This record gives sequence, structure tokens and C-alpha cells, in this order.
Amino acid sequence: MKNIWAIARRQYENYFVSPIAYAVLTIFLLVMGYFFYNILRLIVENSMMEAMQSQQFGGLPPGVDVPSQVARNFFGILSTILLFMLPMITMGLFAEEKKQGTLELLMTSPLTSVQIVLGKFLAALAFFVSMLLPTLLYFEIMQVYSQPHFPWGPVFNSFFGILLLGGALLALGSFISSLTENQIIASVSTFGVFLILWVLDISSRSGESKLGEVLGYLSVLNHFEDFSKGIFDTTHLIFYLSFMAFSLLLTLRSLESLRWRQ
Repeated sequence: MKNIWAIARRQYENYFVSPIAYAVLTIFLLVMGYFFYNILRLIVENSMMEAMQSQQFGGLPPGVDVPSQVARNFFGILSTILLFMLPMITMGLFAEEKKQGTLELLMTSPLTSVQIVLGKFLAALAFFVSMLLPTLLYFEIMQVYSQPHFPWGPVFNSFFGILLLGGALLALGSFISSLTENQIIASVSTFGVFLILWVLDISSRSGESKLGEVLGYLSVLNHFEDFSKGIFDTTHLIFYLSFMAFSLLLTLRSLESLRWRQ
């Protein structure tokens, strides 16, 4: 474990050596802040309009759970934004090491391939968590104006789902990065694969055939929907963990093929 944490810390610090990390964090928080503000504004305006219409007809104003609706819409958009942002996190995990020749040094060191793969994956996951944590401030601000209570349970459940979704995509991006020594190729290829997964999700909703059911199960976005609704299902947990394990196993096999060629 000591070697894994050493690799993870080294890789995490490397993120902040280049301006890419700061650009990713800044763009991500600005974009998500923009969406959060507009989602909150639209839902509040709609609830106020419905309340005014009810009063005009002498009825009681409808009970609208604004925080839950905001959280569900926010995390729905967040799950899509990740398809564009995460390739920039994984593109240099192995590709840049190959280009600079430092990966060969790692492979010939006492470190095992498993330690290298897990260390780099944990670093990418830690950076992803660093992206997500500031978004909690959006909900903290909304809590101040929420009455009588704020539904933190569904929010944290959604955050957990996003963490699983991001972990699965990061593991897949790590594998793609291990296949090339060019960061741009790794980034574009990863985004292309993510886009295919997004199309699979759309295709699975277009019909109720057996093929649609299979595509729905293979869709990484589809498994996140219950989390965004505040529902915790171990089926989705097992899917994401299996997806991560399989992707990391492919990454491990890709690295071991380099050892054989040396």
C-alpha cells in the first residue's frame, strides 16, 4: 500500500504542475455554477407561478420540493458534463509517461504493474473528488433558504452515484491512455468512447426490445439515474465496481505487454 500511495501522491501533485488542472477546475466550477443558478431560478419561478395560479382559483398552493428538484436536474446535467471533462484528467496518466520515457523507469523499478495502475487511478479519482467538493457549496447556500429542512440524504446519495460514475469513466480513460504516448490522441479517443456510451444510453431509451434492455444495462449513465432520484440500489453499485475492475484489468494487461517487449 505504501508504494501505491506514493505513486498516487506523485501523480496528484503532477496535475497541478501543468495549467491543465487549473483550467479543468475553473471551467468545471463555472459551468456547473451557471447551470445550478439557472436550474434553481427556473424551478423557483415555476413553483411561484403555480402557487399564484392556485390562489386565483381559490385552491391551496401545490407543495413543491424545490431542493430535491434542483438536485435531480443538477446531477443529471453533471453526469453529462463529465463526458467532456474527464478525458482531460486521464489523458496524461500513461501517455505522457510514455512520451517522456519515465514509464519505462517505473516498469523497471521494484514497483509492480498493479501498484502503478492503482496508484495512478487513485490519483485521478482524488482529483475528481477535488472537482466535486466545491459544488457542495451550492447546496450549502441553498440550505440557508430552505424550509423547513434540506434533503441532504438524496444529495449525498447523488454525490455517491456521481463518484461511482466518474470512477468507472476514469478507469476506462486510464486504459485508453495506456494505449498511446500522445495525450491529444488519448483525450480524443477517450471522449469518442464516452460519446459512444452516451449514444448507447439514448438508444436504450428509444425502444423496449431485448436489444434496448441490453443497451440499457450496459449504459453507464442509465445506472446513475436511480442515484439522482435518491435511490440506492446495490445492482448499480455492483455494475460500477465491476466496470472499474474490468477497465483497470485491461490497463494492467496493457502495461504488462510493455514489460514483455522490454
